[in-house]
Amino acid sequence: MFYFVKMPRWLQTLYPNRIWQMDKNKKEIYLTFDDGPHPGITGFVLDELKQYNAEATFFCIGKNVQKYPEVYRRIIDEGHTVGNHTQQHLNGYSTTDKIYVDDILEASNYIDSNLFRPPYGKIKTFQAKIIATLKKPFKIIMWTILSGDFDISISPERCLKNVLFKISNGAIVVFHDSEKAAERMMYTLPRVLKTFTEKGYGFKKITDFNV
Repeated sequence: MFYFVKMPRWLQTLYPNRIWQMDKNKKEIYLTFDDGPHPGITGFVLDELKQYNAEATFFCIGKNVQKYPEVYRRIIDEGHTVGNHTQQHLNGYSTTDKIYVDDILEASNYIDSNLFRPPYGKIKTFQAKIIATLKKPFKIIMWTILSGDFDISISPERCLKNVLFKISNGAIVVFHDSEKAAERMMYTLPRVLKTFTEKGYGFKKITDFNV
């Protein structure tokens, strides 16, 4: 499985209207969690974040919010931000524009946010233009670092190294609160929180953008 652990600059410049990183001048890290909520795994994440007074952003799948509304409510009640990750976790490259946008809008019935992250990072340019010009437009949030926790071919130790050795001020880091990623995420997250808290970093959530 090939993927960039740290997004190269050339790729970011191809899509300047998408958010890849936050303020590089501040010792802050932006942890994000995709594909939840999940009753056990999201709960683990929230417990770990609470230990360090850390904020984070959860890009939720609409059908999971419907299934586990109490977990979704806990995310919000504990001061974190939520974002839209489609209703059915669709791949924009292999989905028609209408079906894709309709799926996002369906998810917005359950997820109150103008932040959007495309599943797999795959969204067509025209799809991105459509959702940026809706009555309630979305801002596309990408990432700086992909932890690789979804990659069953790597060890938890490798996942940790992916984050520890690539992180920098203002980095947006992707984890997943999903069963597939659980082993690697649950090993890596506590160590990342501990290491960078000790280095004087803050963990912040991504707030709504004016678009």
